[in-house]
Order: sequence, then C-alpha cells, then structure tokens
Amino acid sequence: MKHVLALSTLYPNPVTPRFGTFVARSLEALAKRGDWRVTVINPLGLPPLALGRYRPLADLPECSEEGGIAIHRPRFTLIPRIGARRNAGAIARAVLPLVQHIHAANPIDMLDAQFFFPDGPAAATIAREMGLPLSIKARGSDISFWGEHDFARRQMLDAANAATGLLAVSRDLAGQMAAMGMDAAKVTVHYTGLDRDRFRPLEHTQLRSQLSRELGFALPDNAPMLACVAALIERKGQGIAIAALKAIPGARLVLVGKGEDEARLRTLAASEGVAERVHFAGSLDHDLMPLVLSAADVMVLPTVSEGLANAWVEALACGTPVVTTDVGGARELIVNDTAGRLVERNPAAVAAGINAVLNAPPAREDVAALTEQFSWEANAAALADHYERLVEGR
Repeated sequence: MKHVLALSTLYPNPVTPRFGTFVARSLEALAKRGDWRVTVINPLGLPPLALGRYRPLADLPECSEEGGIAIHRPRFTLIPRIGARRNAGAIARAVLPLVQHIHAANPIDMLDAQFFFPDGPAAATIAREMGLPLSIKARGSDISFWGEHDFARRQMLDAANAATGLLAVSRDLAGQMAAMGMDAAKVTVHYTGLDRDRFRPLEHTQLRSQLSRELGFALPDNAPMLACVAALIERKGQGIAIAALKAIPGARLVLVGKGEDEARLRTLAASEGVAERVHFAGSLDHDLMPLVLSAADVMVLPTVSEGLANAWVEALACGTPVVTTDVGGARELIVNDTAGRLVERNPAAVAAGINAVLNAPPAREDVAALTEQFSWEANAAALADHYERLVEGR
C-alpha cells in the first residue's frame, strides 16, 4: 500500500466541524479504497496569545483518528490579518520534523497540498527537503484571491514549478492557473465528490413544516423558499440576495453559514424592509442540509468568485436549480435552464433569474440527473490515478 501525506489548513475539527468537510470526505473516500494509506497534517495557526476564538483550537489534541485517518495538528505561530506572507514558511518549519518522523515510521510515497496557499508553498519546501513527489490542488479563492497579492503569487508560482503535478476543481480554474503562469501540462481537472445517499431529492408533504420547527422560522408551503449556502462574507453576495427579495413577492431566504458579515447583513435586511423574510440559520448539522436544499425552490449564490462550489453540486443533486454568477466552473454545471440561471451580480439580475426559475420550475428528477457523474467514490478513484501517475513518472 502506497502512503500519501496530505497537508491541509482546510480540515474539519471538533471546534469547526464544517470547515473543509469536502477535503475530509475526499481523503476518507481515498482511504476506504485500500490502495493508499492516508495521513493528514492539519496545521493550526495560533497567535502568540491564544485567546478568544483561538483558545478552543489550542486545546485540540495534536493527534487523533477521524474517519479512519490519522490526523496530526501541529501548531504554527500566526499573526492575524498581517502575517499572511510568512505563513507558508512558518507552516513548513512547524511541519517538517513531524513529516520526517512519520516518514521514518511509514515511508511516504507522495506529498499532497489540498489548498494552494499557504499549503502549496509550505508543502513545496517540505517536498524539496524530503525528495518526494508533490501534488498541489487549487480550489478557487486560493487562485482568484491570493493570486492578486504579489507575495502570494510569487510563492504559488515557485511551488507550482517545484510540484510534480497540479489539480484544479474546474476547467475554468485550470485556465486561470495557466494564465497566472503555471505549466498547463501539469494541471489535471479533479471535480468534487458528492454523498449521493445524503444529497438527493427529498419530497414529502411535511418537509417545510419540519424545517420550520427545526429552524424556528416560518416557511409556508405557498411561498417561494430560497436557500443560500456559503460563509457570511461579503464576496459571497448574500447582501445582493437580500436586496433582490423586494422583487420576489413573498419569498423567504434562508442563509446557511456563519461569518464576519452577519451584522451588516442583518442591518441590510432591516433597511430593505425584508427582515421578517430572511432567516440566519448559522452552521447546520449535515443531516439538515439536504432537507433545506430539497425544500428550497432555488439555491442562490451571487458570488464574486468560485472554483466549483460544493453548494452548487449539492443543490442540483437535491433537485434544486441554482441561480449564480458566471464565475469559475459555474458554466460546467449550469449547462441549461433545467440547472438554473447564470446572472449578473446585482439585485435586479438576481431577482430576474430567480423569478424565471419560479415561473417555469423544472422537474426535480431532471435537475438531480445533471449530477450523476459526481460521487466521492469517483473523486477518490481519480485522485488515486493522479497520485499513481506522479509516483510512477518520477
């Protein structure tokens, strides 16, 4: 059995159980195959004084087994807001001794960075020191956001040059990587997976009533229900969805996620006169997510940028059309009106797209059929093939 060590600052833990769950599902599916031993290093950045929201992270065990995978959580020193340019180096210094220790006990065949910044540059430093092949995966904001910062772009290009192979979550993102200066011949498109047993159309007459009880928010059967699944940060566009509500009579909007923009969004909902039609659901238990998406008439996400949003795939799998912006891999999913609408990033366009879907709703089974190629098993098989090619091609 070959051994891959995955470095990922994106990974769920008992304090933030919804953070990077897609990384965990992918690597767990790979481990279940039985042809690759998977070890995860999830570095935790903590400031010199770990107070407030950092205190629970500091108390996490440094090693645990989760989902059948050994998870190591070494700490590195983080300077909040201003320390980004040094994070990759800090991670590499904190992680290298651990990698050497793991390698001595169970030789590593492959290093893998699950996010391009800061994980990729950190992993590239470790790979050079260890003489191991390296794969780095791009997911969206690591390229579109960090690529706009000169120091991060330089670090990412150096890491891409050192890597044996690269992954992108969509064809569009692969193109962005090449435009940045990465070797297009190194890039393989690796689509996300999907829990097909969990995310499927759930149709029963009491679905809205059940959700109303669970969420403490009225969701009448005769009113349009909109869901937005994303962190509450400005670039995801929840404010645009809130402003669009005035042009969608009676619609309720359920915002699933937490983030720094919540206070501003609550103020906006009040000023727009739609506060009673907007529900802030916070981070939901994973079992509730398919209920929310199945009960919704539309999943709306007026985002600035994405690679290929898991929320898009999960909504479609539940039979719910998506109204989103023409960014990232959206065109690879929203291929026709059955899937939803691609719109401009403003309230009028978002409202028009939502109303178009509400006025001609597609059959849920037709929407769900658009995601037949997505599964965590298929994701893991593609990942295993990618690793094998890189190891054999050294």
